[in-house]
Amino acid sequence: MLLKNKLQCNDSLFNLLCATLFTLINALFIRRSWQAIAPHSSREFLFAASVPLVLFCAWLAIFSLITLPLLRKPLLAVLIVGCAVANYFTYSYGAVIDTNMMRNVFETDIQESMALITPQLLLWLALAGLLPAALICTLHVSRAARWWYPLCTRLLTVLLSLLVILLVAALFYKDYASLFRNTKGIAKLVTPPNYISALTNYGKERWFNGDRRLIRIGEDAGRGATLAKERKKTVLIVVLGEASRAQNYSLGGYHRETNPELKKQNVIWFDNATSCGTETAVSVPCMFSGMTRAGYDASTARHREGLMDVLAHAGINVLWRDNDGGCKGACDRIPQTNMTLWNLPEWCSKGSCLDDALLYRLDNILDGVQRDTTIVLHLMGSHGPAWYRRYPSRFRRFTPTCDSNQIQECSRQSLINTYDNTILYTDDVVSRVIDTLKARQSQLNGAMIYLSDHGESLGEEGLYLHGTPRMLAPDEQVRIPFLFWLSEDYARQTGTDTRCLRQSARSTAISQDNLFDTVLGMMDVRTRIYRPGLDLLNGCRSVPERLARG
Repeated sequence: MLLKNKLQCNDSLFNLLCATLFTLINALFIRRSWQAIAPHSSREFLFAASVPLVLFCAWLAIFSLITLPLLRKPLLAVLIVGCAVANYFTYSYGAVIDTNMMRNVFETDIQESMALITPQLLLWLALAGLLPAALICTLHVSRAARWWYPLCTRLLTVLLSLLVILLVAALFYKDYASLFRNTKGIAKLVTPPNYISALTNYGKERWFNGDRRLIRIGEDAGRGATLAKERKKTVLIVVLGEASRAQNYSLGGYHRETNPELKKQNVIWFDNATSCGTETAVSVPCMFSGMTRAGYDASTARHREGLMDVLAHAGINVLWRDNDGGCKGACDRIPQTNMTLWNLPEWCSKGSCLDDALLYRLDNILDGVQRDTTIVLHLMGSHGPAWYRRYPSRFRRFTPTCDSNQIQECSRQSLINTYDNTILYTDDVVSRVIDTLKARQSQLNGAMIYLSDHGESLGEEGLYLHGTPRMLAPDEQVRIPFLFWLSEDYARQTGTDTRCLRQSARSTAISQDNLFDTVLGMMDVRTRIYRPGLDLLNGCRSVPERLARG
């Protein structure tokens, strides 16, 4: 390679350099493969050595096919920058780049996105993305004297690369099959295929998935006699948490007192509750869709009615108040309020609000109730990485804290302290929701459900935040808080035995699959789509409601 006005190379050398660069970009995949192989014998060392070789040959074959003269530099520059971003989140947070992660990227709001933009990200992007992309663009690829020469060279390169890959496959096929079978998710570390595949799948699911007409469900929904004859109106408030993990709730046995207020409220805590997904964009539409986790389809959920629609079909007043970037489709056809748009000076700043904003004028709403009502309060909760922004200063009880969104620079204990402070604040907010219902017991039959959308990783196994694919996710991202509060009048009117429910809560494994039918049961909605077996209260009613029509 000569230095003239620009760095120069021929076509073959350019492809060799690109293959080498993209092999180095995948150093994390190579390292994880070597860790999984843990070679001891000579065969295992040869197998380990074949991993970067196969990767290099694959890139060489690919680039020999796609790097056409007019397209190669812009194409490679875009791929390199994309790889830099993907690798930053994989290295820093242990994130897995897949379709669900792309759903998070495109369906989050600007405030959540800005919290992830740190000086480290910008520096990483400059050094691992923009700099190598610029170097690629500065290379001058000289033209061959004969037009057919590079064509033949490329064809020969592809054939030789495939020959090497086939030779390795013949020697180590079983070893590779075992590696990918036993080391779950390792294939998703290969970039750029990981984010290209994720973008393609998300785009197909979001915009190119056939018939998008609204699927109506529960149009037969009506009211049962249990609540219809009651003079006092029934109000159920569903408080939907964000990134709260059950492991850090003292109600569930955590060694710190993180639930001092809810402990006073005689709530019913379920010990073993799990989420549908590990990100809001999956869990929220899943739990409100009426589909179970096993049968959940995100594409169908986008154009299918859900829980709030069925309640509305039954004549129940419904409202969604949001402080967490939207309901992800669960409230698209019902009254909704984005509390950040109110820009309440006491709790909001720069487009982000503390969860106190959700309680603003909630008293007025409850005082004006004319018919049975279900309200969802969608908390910002423990949304990371800027946990220190999720609570008022008076809740900074566990110290020292990580007062930065650059969580990699903080000690793990300071991360836990900061996160636990968010749980303390959520405890206070949820307890005040109960107090608001208690203050109106003479005029309303009140009940409340609190559950989180998913959990959160705080550095366990090198993982941070959430979004790990559900089948690979650790308990920290899957186990969620799930609790009930029922007023005495509500329990008496519906025949609910709270002692039975409390006993069931200690022994029953539940999930977000139960929310849909439990809410229908609690609001005495009769419809063919109601499933009594998923209603958590059904077995503890003195005369179990048979809400499904025959």
